[in-house]
Amino acid sequence: MLRKISAGLFLAASLTALTGCGYSPGHRALTGGAIGAGGGAIIGAATGLGPGTGALIGGAAGAVTGAATSHRQLNLGN
Repeated sequence: MLRKISAGLFLAASLTALTGCGYSPGHRALTGGAIGAGGGAIIGAATGLGPGTGALIGGAAGAVTGAATSHRQLNLGN
């Protein structure tokens, strides 16, 4: 069980780091929300919250993170 949670958290953290790959705040919010929802669903299923609840929490966190960053802060292409 701990291994599943650790793997899910690592995946979510890795994908969240990629939310800054867009140029507009709206694009980063959209991609961050999608990535967060996917990671949240995995973590929610592994922890017993349920994939729906995890997806809602992860999607909200990813969207906020994506909208709050600029492409100059987290641009992996440069």
